[in-house]
Amino acid sequence: MPGELGLLRAGIIGATGVVGQQFMVALQKHPWFEIVALAASERSAGRPYGQAIKDAKTGARRWYADEEPSDKILGIPVELADALEGRCDIIFSAVESDQARELEPRFAKTTPVISTASTFRMEPDTPMIIPGVNNDHVKLLDYQRKNRGWKGFILPQPNCTTIGLATTLKPLYQQFGLKLVIMTSLQALSGAGRSPGVGGMDILDNVIPFIPNEEEKVQRETQKILGAYCGTGVEPARFPVSCTCTRVNVMDGHTEAVFASTEKPVSVEAARRAFAEYDGGLAEAGLPSAPRHSIVVRDEPDRPQPRLDRNAEGGMATVVGRLRPDSALENGIKYVLVSHNTKMGAAKGAVLLAELLAKQGWLG
Repeated sequence: MPGELGLLRAGIIGATGVVGQQFMVALQKHPWFEIVALAASERSAGRPYGQAIKDAKTGARRWYADEEPSDKILGIPVELADALEGRCDIIFSAVESDQARELEPRFAKTTPVISTASTFRMEPDTPMIIPGVNNDHVKLLDYQRKNRGWKGFILPQPNCTTIGLATTLKPLYQQFGLKLVIMTSLQALSGAGRSPGVGGMDILDNVIPFIPNEEEKVQRETQKILGAYCGTGVEPARFPVSCTCTRVNVMDGHTEAVFASTEKPVSVEAARRAFAEYDGGLAEAGLPSAPRHSIVVRDEPDRPQPRLDRNAEGGMATVVGRLRPDSALENGIKYVLVSHNTKMGAAKGAVLLAELLAKQGWLG
């Protein structure tokens, strides 16, 4: 355990971007990990982090996290990614998919990599884990190492929209089975990032009914996460998932309307109890970033709302409400969820995943 062996040395690549900054916040006071190295583009390399996140022309600080960075963090020099090799016990990757394809395997030859990029999510030898939902898939890392000849590994985090959906489907799938899932999302602006992002004139007084590749990702990833580990891969869950993903004028917190057809009859009361009682063992695991409840149920008719509910359990819980029967589906149940896309859905969720790995002895 890190507490017995000392702090694990953490490096962050893509440290100056939105997700990289969320990693800084999640790790700067962490009891198990210590940030020892930061990497970003050539434009930022060679300067202290505090200077690297300032606009070169205006001097304005480009900081997008709610929490402030510490003075220690601001003083860490930013380097090129190559300089991090051999210096870290774990690498947190917040780079874009094209960069991830080049950089992450290079680090994984020697070092565990936790990634927020989509690049390796659907690789057959690569698990995609939501702590408390499919922890058993971690065993696939042994096969990945053997298959690729690595001492480390790549473990990608699921899409931020997938995380809330798969988390809430897990107790329904366990107890009642699933025949069909339909979901419509109303996704926050922060999920688009800052570059290129969504322009103010596009989103103001508007809903954008298309997010490139999002629907396909959510559909495939949900089936993989809720699938069965089979030694050399994951057999996807067989129930179909159909999504419509939209972008709305909300800063943080993805809202999703979910319609599920179950194999066994399910009442609203039984579904509510399944949500409320489910934690996947996280509450007892002793992980610093774990929520007390993976799913929080709200009974008010006008909840959940992103502004009111995205920070539940420090942004690490999925909040469910408007639970009701759906007569249009066989054994139909429907509900609304809110999950924090830049906390559980990004860096803080990736740190929770790293905590799970440390607890199980995969790090250090």
